[in-house]
Amino acid sequence: MRRELEMQEMDWTALANPSEEMQRSWLLQSTTLTMKTYVQKKKTYIWTLAFIGVLVVIAFTMMTIRALTHLDHYQQQPPETYSIALHTGLKFFNSQRSGRLPEENNVTWRGDSCIQDGKYPGSSYPHLSGGYYDGGNAIKSNFKMSFAMTMLSWSVIEYHSKYQQLGELIHVEGIIKWGTDYFLNTFDSSADTIHDMVFQVGHEGTERYCWIRPEDIDYQRHADICFSECPDLAAEMAAALASASIVFSKNVVYSQKLIHGARILYKYAESSMNTDTSSSWDELLWGGVWLYYATGDVSFLDRVTTLALADPSGVFSRDSGVFSWNTKLAGAQLLLTRLRLFLSPGYPSEEVLRKFYNQIGNVMCSYLPSFNKFNRTKGGLIQLNHGDPQPLQYAANAAFLAALYSDYLDASDTPGWSCGPNFYLTYVLRDFSRSQIDYILGKNPQNMSYVVGFGERYPKRVHHRGASIPKNRKESCKGGWKWRESSKENPNVIEGAMVAGPDGHDGFHDVRTNSNYTEPTLTGNAGLIAALVALSGQKDNLDKNGIFSAIPPLFPVAPPPPAPWTP
Repeated sequence: MRRELEMQEMDWTALANPSEEMQRSWLLQSTTLTMKTYVQKKKTYIWTLAFIGVLVVIAFTMMTIRALTHLDHYQQQPPETYSIALHTGLKFFNSQRSGRLPEENNVTWRGDSCIQDGKYPGSSYPHLSGGYYDGGNAIKSNFKMSFAMTMLSWSVIEYHSKYQQLGELIHVEGIIKWGTDYFLNTFDSSADTIHDMVFQVGHEGTERYCWIRPEDIDYQRHADICFSECPDLAAEMAAALASASIVFSKNVVYSQKLIHGARILYKYAESSMNTDTSSSWDELLWGGVWLYYATGDVSFLDRVTTLALADPSGVFSRDSGVFSWNTKLAGAQLLLTRLRLFLSPGYPSEEVLRKFYNQIGNVMCSYLPSFNKFNRTKGGLIQLNHGDPQPLQYAANAAFLAALYSDYLDASDTPGWSCGPNFYLTYVLRDFSRSQIDYILGKNPQNMSYVVGFGERYPKRVHHRGASIPKNRKESCKGGWKWRESSKENPNVIEGAMVAGPDGHDGFHDVRTNSNYTEPTLTGNAGLIAALVALSGQKDNLDKNGIFSAIPPLFPVAPPPPAPWTP
């Protein structure tokens, strides 16, 4: 301040004018200084660019090292491991067949069983021989069987060439057809409208009490019929028939028969649906998506869009990301995401497709260890059923979704997906998928394969009536209890059966009497097979376009013009 005041008080007019020579020196000095400053700034700019370049190279190198470290962190199984496990796992379905068995069934301890199902006085459905038993007893549940067949069909549609290369295409198609042939006999599949359908054959109490081989069942087995109270079952079975119609698309007559059945089942589901759609909402989505893919009928996509916009708030919040025979939302989300990634139908479906695209991304985020939505055992098994028994089927289904989504992203030239501010590459999904399947196949604290017949150590006391009683040993209902209670190994090896699995602490008890550990299920094995085929062989074997064969070329409708501007 003082200096400024001094300068203000100075009389500048009293100073002598500079000479002409001095003024020239000032001009020369200014030019010299300007050139020096320019050169100095240029050097600084070049060094700054070089420094930034070095930082970019270092950052890229660190990212590459981090990526490679992550890739090496999870030690992958040899590629043939999943193929061998798939061959084994498919044998389980042969062991679960009901009715008159085909010659190629190849399970020596199984024979014809329950061929009189439906044949009793007053029966509306006398031809119920066939189909599959759910698990260790002799119940045939259309709901669970439908989900299992849909999962197998989905895996064939996506990985047709893999099944062919593995020599299992004819086998798996035969497994699916055994189920769909049975479904067509559980409702009036030749009609245009139905009013009832078979829900289940075999009563829970009786089938749990009678521990005998299915071949020796001589008691009358009634069918449970539902009338207007089962839209979820009808939509689920519609999904099974619609997806199978794509598998058998070259057999035009049979494929159209399946489509007709799927249409009338879905119609029945819609007419049976009451104002509270929460119990069947996900099945209606699931069935509607499959019917759209099977028929190309855009009205099914419109129905799915309407259903999606009417999402029952909070109904699936706890189970978001859980895909099972009882919860189909994640499967429907992934199927709709497939449509958006490969066909991009645009308006008016884009809003819903973008919604499901974002939701399935969140589902995949929830599977990662860095997110805390689902707990994991110390051995690494994800607890999608929140610590309840029989966790393996849920983990297998999630492994399938993750591997399939990874293949969708790769096939659409999408390098990965975002979880909040973080971006993950597709290999992260396959690492998760492998980690769960490898756990099932023996990479767990028990060092035990939970698939019977695979690996050196697996369960020997499977909770299964047919496997636990010697062939040709006929017992009464109560007389068979001694085989159920026995601590000896099963006399028959039920190859390919994935048992229920360990508890929430990686503990497992190989005891026949505890189904929470040792009972296999049709639905569980279907998810396992789907995941195994997704992980086997080369990952670029996805059939990108087969599922769209019935969909006509899409010409998106232009969105409506904006409302006129008013001042």
